[in-house]
Amino acid sequence: MTDAATDTQPQTPPPAPGMTLAQALPYVFAALMLGVTQGLGQGFISANLPQFAGDLGITTTQASWLMAAYMIPRASLTIMLIKLRTQYGLRRFAEIGIAAYVLVAFAAVWIDDMRSAVVLQFLSGIAAAPLSTLAFLYILEPLAQQWKLRLGLPVALVLLTTGPSLARIISPALLGDGGLMGIHLTTLGLAMVSLMLVYLLPLKPVPHAKVIQKADFLSFGLLAFGLGGLVTGFIVGPLRWWTDLPWLGLLLAASVAALTLAVVIELHRDTPLIDVRWLMTPAMLHLAFTLFLFRLLLSEQSTGAPGLFSALGLGGSELTGLFTMICVASLFGALACVGWMKPGREPGYHAAALALIAIGAFMDSGSTLQTRPEQMMVSQALIAFAAMLFMAPAMMKGLIAALSKGPMYLLSFVIVFLVTQSVGGILGSGLFRTVINARQAFHMQVLAEQLVSGDGPTSAAIAANAAQLAPQLQDSAQLKAQAVAQLVSTASKEAYVLAYNDAYFLTSLVALAALCALVLHLFRDWLAARMTRPEPAAQTS
Repeated sequence: MTDAATDTQPQTPPPAPGMTLAQALPYVFAALMLGVTQGLGQGFISANLPQFAGDLGITTTQASWLMAAYMIPRASLTIMLIKLRTQYGLRRFAEIGIAAYVLVAFAAVWIDDMRSAVVLQFLSGIAAAPLSTLAFLYILEPLAQQWKLRLGLPVALVLLTTGPSLARIISPALLGDGGLMGIHLTTLGLAMVSLMLVYLLPLKPVPHAKVIQKADFLSFGLLAFGLGGLVTGFIVGPLRWWTDLPWLGLLLAASVAALTLAVVIELHRDTPLIDVRWLMTPAMLHLAFTLFLFRLLLSEQSTGAPGLFSALGLGGSELTGLFTMICVASLFGALACVGWMKPGREPGYHAAALALIAIGAFMDSGSTLQTRPEQMMVSQALIAFAAMLFMAPAMMKGLIAALSKGPMYLLSFVIVFLVTQSVGGILGSGLFRTVINARQAFHMQVLAEQLVSGDGPTSAAIAANAAQLAPQLQDSAQLKAQAVAQLVSTASKEAYVLAYNDAYFLTSLVALAALCALVLHLFRDWLAARMTRPEPAAQTS
């Protein structure tokens, strides 16, 4: 795709050859439904984990196993879609998967114990595995070739990335007085609509061939164990703390060993499950590292903002405005990509995205106990806008590299991209929570020393609390105890706020370091091109 060809593109995206506009619109709607269904399926769990815990009669830490059970198959099963599509067709697998998803969503209405809920979430993750890939394929199917990357790619990314934020917007209205019943019924309804659309709207068939081999199941088993172990470790580790669970270190070591063994096996196969050699080329390694780094930076939004306001005692309907702004900013970021994105402009988009993330995270690093969602709307909008500016051009670059290798590499890259992003999101959130917990413990220790010292400000704060509680409590000893307890509670919240500020500031520094590295990389390329430019022939008189 050349610049000239891009500049002469029509302003209104036409449908694919052989497809009318009336035929194309249902495919766009199907992509919308599939993307929203998979995004809300995961988002409803993360947004309503305390409600799930209360409904099942367990702690929030125990409820985290629901998220792990859902994400383990999501992180690995997508890899098998590469060969499943070639041998059986992705649509057939999707029909079976979504039908199972409907049954799981139907069964979830009556589940009221922890063990059954974990099993159902695991089955739900299996059934939802093809939805992300299908959302990509359905948005690309009706578009003409020149618009697949420029329009289809940003739209697909918006559908896949805004699910968790959208879940936080609509969850308060769905919960109401009926508990989780509204969540379960919404999931069931979306699954049934998706099932209908996949049955009614066939994708362009691909030639079928018998490509699945026995060795594929060995490689997939190792990859599934390795990725599942990493997901489990980075979900449970920050909550229960890494050193408090003896089995956690063994699980992570075994996961890394399994992934290493899978790579070794794939390198020695003629028809591997994943083309590791292609993925290990310098260009693809650079792209993979860039995408992973960006997922770590985005943890500031997916984990930081909800966690901070949860520590401050806010949640539910009080956060709907903030996450509405995040969704709107993501949409505007996608529109910016549609308007100006084309091959060769990726460094400019990435530099702008890193700068916006650094600014947004730095703005958040000044949070206090009085900070409310309205005060973080601008900073979070900058980060959400930056997400689209970064993701769409990066994936366009990877897709162009995949298409240059052949059509079969297109699905391979999409699937590997989705796997790395889902795993990277979990790892990023785990690392972010680890930083928060470590810094909270540090700040709490400092504040506790100040409370014990009994200095002037501490005594004044206790006296002020006692004065507020005096009308309700007559016993002086109880009054002082309550005043001290209130001060300790305030100190705990203050420690969490300071910890989040440290994490936000660290995110800003990492984004700035990445921006400096990008600028130096571009300068090196410019200098190398200038030094290798042939000298003009000397003019003779």
